[in-house]
Formats: sequence, C-alpha cells, structure tokens
Amino acid sequence: MVELELEKTYLAKYLPHNLLTLRSEVISDVYIPATAEHAMLRLRHKGDTYCITKKVPVSGTDSSRQHEHTIDLSVQEYEALASCSAKKFVKRRYFTEFNGHSAEVDVYQEDLAGLVVIDFEFPSDEAMQQFSPPDICLADVTQDALIAGGKLAGKTYEDIRQELEAYKYQPLGQAVKE
Repeated sequence: MVELELEKTYLAKYLPHNLLTLRSEVISDVYIPATAEHAMLRLRHKGDTYCITKKVPVSGTDSSRQHEHTIDLSVQEYEALASCSAKKFVKRRYFTEFNGHSAEVDVYQEDLAGLVVIDFEFPSDEAMQQFSPPDICLADVTQDALIAGGKLAGKTYEDIRQELEAYKYQPLGQAVKE
C-alpha cells in the first residue's frame, strides 16, 4: 500500500496535562540496514501488528510530504528481519487533539527517554500551510534529520542532547509512569 503522508513534527515544550488519560500504544521501531547513517526501511511492532515501511520524500528533501510504502508482516517475518539490526527505539504514542487538530505525542523510552515530539498529519497541502502550531510546540523539526527515525534509531538521549539544546529543548517525560 502506498499513501501520501503530509506531516509536521515539533519538539514538545511540555507534556499535555492529561497525558495519562489519553489513549496510547507502545511502538517498537527497528531500522535497516544497521550500517546506514540514515536507514530508510522501518520495521514496526505495535500491539499484534507487524509491518515494514519505507518513506520517501515526494520531492527533494522535503520531509513534510512523503510517499509511505507499507507491507504487513507475520511475526516470524518481523523477527527475522529485526534480528539484522540494533538500530531501534521504543516510544509510547499518545493520541490527542490541539486546537481542533489531531496529534500524536511520542514519548520516547529507554535510551531516548527525555525526548518528546508531536506529529500533526494533514489532509491537504493547504491545511498544512495554514496550520499554526499550538503553544505546546517548542520548535518545528520537520526538516531536521536529527529527529528522522532512521537517524534517531540506535542513539541515546546523550548522543543528541547538544543538538536538542540548540532548540532550547529541555528533556521531558522521564517521570511518566504507565
């Protein structure tokens, strides 16, 4: 299946006050090949769903407009492919709304604990262009490869701390108790 994804990504300034009441799911991502600086193939496990996805910018390096190719996998296929790479991370995704816009708040866990990003998806280019981020958004990092999953996978918060501090980002979410 191929979809057009229109999305903006922001570093969170603070956590939503109602975070623990929101619907959420744990997502485990593994990126392959492990040797790539910016791996483009993502294996994803969430709940009882397993898939492989490749995101490709529609034009140039614009990360806000990507073709997303996804194939469902069996657990055996997922495990065989996942064993090929240590480029991975785990996050808990919370589903919410800000100013009438659906949002996904990703609270990274384990080695990336402290990182929280918010994604907004849009039905059209016009809707994306007209979007005004809510106060919870610290900085637009849509075009920053640092936050791209294939670059982030396999890193620790300490590995990216300096780049995040350039945005005046303060670590969040470490105290979130599930």
